Amino acid sequence: MTQSQPWWQKTAIYQIYPRSFMDASADGIGDLRGIISRLDYVKDLGFDCIWVSPIFRSPQKDFGYDVSDYFSVSPEYGNMSDADDLIAAAHSRGMRILFDLVLNHTSREHPWFKESCSSRTNPKRDWYIWQDGRGTRPPNNWKSLVGGSAWHYDGNTDQWYFASFLPFQPDLNFRNPEVSKAMFDVVRFWLDKGVDGFRLDIFHCIFKDERFRNNPFDFRYVPTKNLTAGFFQKWKYNLNRPENFELARDLRSLIDTYSPQRLLLGEVFGSDHAIKNYLGDRRDGLNLVFLWNLLPIKAEAGFLRDVIRHYEARYPEPFKPVYVLGNHDQKRFISKIGNDVSKAKLLALVQLTARGVPVTYYGEEIGMPDGDFSARIARDPLGKRYRWIPDFLVKRLGLYVNRDGCRTPMQWDNSPNGGFCPDSVIPWLPVDENTVSVNVAAQKPDENSLLNVYRRLLHLRQKTPAILEGTLELFDHSDVGDDLLAYRRNHVDETVLILINWGKNTVQFHHQTGCNHILLAIGMKRPVKLDPIAIPPDAGIILTRSN
Repeated sequence: MTQSQPWWQKTAIYQIYPRSFMDASADGIGDLRGIISRLDYVKDLGFDCIWVSPIFRSPQKDFGYDVSDYFSVSPEYGNMSDADDLIAAAHSRGMRILFDLVLNHTSREHPWFKESCSSRTNPKRDWYIWQDGRGTRPPNNWKSLVGGSAWHYDGNTDQWYFASFLPFQPDLNFRNPEVSKAMFDVVRFWLDKGVDGFRLDIFHCIFKDERFRNNPFDFRYVPTKNLTAGFFQKWKYNLNRPENFELARDLRSLIDTYSPQRLLLGEVFGSDHAIKNYLGDRRDGLNLVFLWNLLPIKAEAGFLRDVIRHYEARYPEPFKPVYVLGNHDQKRFISKIGNDVSKAKLLALVQLTARGVPVTYYGEEIGMPDGDFSARIARDPLGKRYRWIPDFLVKRLGLYVNRDGCRTPMQWDNSPNGGFCPDSVIPWLPVDENTVSVNVAAQKPDENSLLNVYRRLLHLRQKTPAILEGTLELFDHSDVGDDLLAYRRNHVDETVLILINWGKNTVQFHHQTGCNHILLAIGMKRPVKLDPIAIPPDAGIILTRSN
């Protein structure tokens, strides 16, 4: 008998952006009580783990990713009692909960930074990264992840501080043992409260070259998808430094002292080699890391076949790929495929049956589209930074600079505010006008809705060991044709076959696999004849061997 994998290798994660999920206090901003009120919905869908974007006290300039106190809850979302109740409510339903933790930087409003920038001799001066300039120029040529110099001048002390992201988010200096200890104390505090782990924000940024060498030139201006280069330089000396990999192992050693098992899920970018280093040669680093190959999504068999093949080659067992279609920084995936619900169902089929851990962003399960807001009216600080770029040029370059579009309130029903908050209240972002038809209440009774496809897939996943723990065997296009995506999941004596037709014509699957029992059909009637199997366009089917 094979040993069962740990929970975090079999989980299905639902990301909640708290500001936009459910408003229980009727102020137009989502909150922790709102999340608690909707946990049964998430549980009923079939998710067994939630990831909650930052809830710590913050001036909210970057909506929680600028922390001013790691040991308290931002009042917009509630208080510490509400956080305790949320953790308990998740656990009482047999669910796990991850908090979003920003280790790389704080807010400028954090007391640590206020002390640090007060004078060069302050005891917390070295808690952040300060350097002398080159005359009137920054200390070196390092660019931030969003463009422009990552160095910012402080006239009070005549030095420059470093910020990987936006100027109001100064980076902590993890080379200072006091900083490392303080942040490990933050981790312990929330683990002791019962949090099941953390999603770690921009973890690849934490350590920088201690010699502050200039990054080499690169011809590319628009950042590469894996963030190895951008703004005319290779991010060699300020990203993916060797000390980051050591930090991953140190954090893993800490969380492994807790029982039951905890999870570290890292947001990292870079080459496959760099990403693999965060996991550790002996799997002693981060438990999981996000993989981003699906983000430039194409609803095509060839594209998906290539992604799966890549993941299987680079992250084979015992590693586990993380399948993600979107998040709070990305344009919603259904808007990338022309709001095609039929294709969205098939993408869910792939995400929830491939070998890996699926992460679903709130609203994906009902097909919420992107808000498509102009950067000129952005609430998002990144959008504000790029509001000078004409909208037509943003679209032509394929940039996504206003993240308000993927953060609109969850659409629970067809009321003017989508059931997110009372209709008499103005929500922090406008609810999409399509909430009249795209909402949870409308899709619940429709057996063929996108919502119910997610539910059926998730429940099937939960009870099927081959999907949860099995290996993956991918059929090549030379065997099944260009339009059919086909793969098998194998576990002990169980085999599950997944067939998806992305083309415009019916395809026939002729292979003898022994799978003659239909578990689920999407976009098609259950076929009577299975030799061969006829799969119409925009349809998929899951089969197994009958006992």
